[in-house]
Amino acid sequence: MNKPKQFGRVAVMMGGSAAERGVSLKSGAAVYEALTCKGVDVIAIDVTGSPIEALAGLKIDRVFNIIHGRGGEDGVLQGVLEVLGIPYTGSGVMASALTMDKLRTKLCWQGFGLVTPKWCLLEDEADLDGCIEKLGFPVIVKPAQEGSSIGMSKAGNRDELQKALIVAEKYRCDVYAEAWVTGKEYTVAVLDGEALPVIRLETPNAFYDYEAKYQATTTQYHCPCGLSPDQEQSLKELAVTACKVVGVKGWGRVDVFIDDLGQYQLIEVNTVPGMTDHSLVPMAARQAGIDFNELVWRILETSCG
Repeated sequence: MNKPKQFGRVAVMMGGSAAERGVSLKSGAAVYEALTCKGVDVIAIDVTGSPIEALAGLKIDRVFNIIHGRGGEDGVLQGVLEVLGIPYTGSGVMASALTMDKLRTKLCWQGFGLVTPKWCLLEDEADLDGCIEKLGFPVIVKPAQEGSSIGMSKAGNRDELQKALIVAEKYRCDVYAEAWVTGKEYTVAVLDGEALPVIRLETPNAFYDYEAKYQATTTQYHCPCGLSPDQEQSLKELAVTACKVVGVKGWGRVDVFIDDLGQYQLIEVNTVPGMTDHSLVPMAARQAGIDFNELVWRILETSCG
């Protein structure tokens, strides 16, 4: 597809009511501008409540979904669009719902034989001692259904673990502790089944948290990532496989650690990655010679399959 009119009228759906609303609005504004520059007939929709109400009365041919987090990345919006018969970017209902839950994503990867850090489900404070016995310290505590590192805390002792559980429980989903991985952190963008150049992340923060992702000027992004060609190719292949195992389509971003022993350890996959000026998918695309506007166009093209 090479003519803007062939897309029809495109709605960029952004915002939502999840914790990542602010990031989504920035991503959506950038996507809207890029499609406008490409000559696409595009409208912006800030979803503040029901996506059904947001689309009511509008004649839409397809949707560019850039709503991060629950309500946009978890199969809910995808289900609405399926019922309405409107094509959309990104993964379908099943993959979106599955990958929004980091814990169940890990279970799928493990079942396929892919390596992911050990973890322990924390249902309440009675689970703390068993977690300490299984994982030791340090650990990182995560709400299973939040993105952008929201609600995550590093814990180095029992008191910190207890406090981390209290923080994560606020997000009303499963909470788990994950073994801390000592090594280097990488992220791999996947576009239409092919991996883009790998990025290595480096932050002085305890981990790559919300502040490091969206606000800090001290976060370093290395692309080229510094791996040997063979290592980078292996990491790309792992990311593509990780997406296939959980059914991710169109585009996504896989986060991976390579630990001090050289073991690749999968952390999570994002099915609606950020598209802000700090975001990683546009950065990887630039390294591959794809500018932002062209990247947005290519993502939109995947809705036509």
